Amino acid sequence: MTRPYSALVLDIDGTLLDEQEQLHERTASAIARARAAGTVVMLATGRSHHGTREIAQRLDLDTPAIVFNGAAVYGLREDRLLSQYWLADAFVSELLDYAQSTELLQVVARADAQAVRTPLAHEATLLGGFRNLHAVPFTQLPRTEALRVTLFSQRHADSATLLDEVQRAVPGHPAYYTHFGLCALAGFRDSSAQVVDVQPYCQGKAEALPLLQRNYGIAPEQVVAVGDASNDIPILRAAGLGVAMGHANPETKAVAKRVIGDNHGTALAELIEELFL
Repeated sequence: MTRPYSALVLDIDGTLLDEQEQLHERTASAIARARAAGTVVMLATGRSHHGTREIAQRLDLDTPAIVFNGAAVYGLREDRLLSQYWLADAFVSELLDYAQSTELLQVVARADAQAVRTPLAHEATLLGGFRNLHAVPFTQLPRTEALRVTLFSQRHADSATLLDEVQRAVPGHPAYYTHFGLCALAGFRDSSAQVVDVQPYCQGKAEALPLLQRNYGIAPEQVVAVGDASNDIPILRAAGLGVAMGHANPETKAVAKRVIGDNHGTALAELIEELFL
C-alpha cells in the first residue's frame, strides 16, 4: 500500500527536544528508520544554523534545514547557509534606534555570527539560548545583511503588546514577525521577559514546502509538519498534515489537523511509527 506522506518537517524546541533539551532515543530511532524507508526528514526552526547544527548531526540528517523562522536555508553537508533573505539596512537601523531609545535589549543575527548590544547585568540571563553570540557596543551592532533582529523587553505585560508597539514605532517595512513570552522556552520558565523577532518577509517555516517540492518532488499535501508554537502555524496550516504537540498553545492547536501528546515522552515517536513505518 502506498503511504500518503513522503516527508516529515520537525520543529526542534518543544517538539523534537524535551524540557531538558534532550532527544528521546525512541524518537531518534523512529526518525532513522523512517529515513531508511525513504522518508525525507527536515528540520524547521527559529534557531540559527549555529544552534541547529548539533541536533541535525545527532540525527545524521543530510537534508537542508529551515532556520531563522524561514529567513534562511542551512545545508548541513556544506555547513553554511544555502540561501537567505535580508532585512533592509534602513529598517534595521530604525529598529535598533527605536529599541535603544526605549531600553530594549537588541540582538542582530547575520550568517557569520550574532551580535548583542552589551547587556546590562539584569539582561544577561535572557541570552542563554544563543550560540555564537558576541557582545558589542550599540554603535557596533551590524546594520547590513541582517537575517533577524530580536528585541527583548522586561516591562511589557505580554509579547503581543510589545509587537504592536514595535510595528507602530517602525512602520512601513515588509517583514515576518514572530513573538512570544520567553517563558515558552525550556530553561526560561520563570522569566517575565517578552520577545519579538523581526525577520525578512517570507512564508515562515512554510518555506520548507517549496523547497521540498523543488528539491525532492514532494508536494505540500505529502508533507507532515509537527510543532508546538505560534511560529509553527504557517507550516501546520499549509502542510498535508499539520500536527500540534499536546502542550501547544490554543492558537497552534486550532490550525492543526491533529494533536498528539507532549514532548516529555514517546508521542512524536509513535506518530512517526504510525505514519511512516
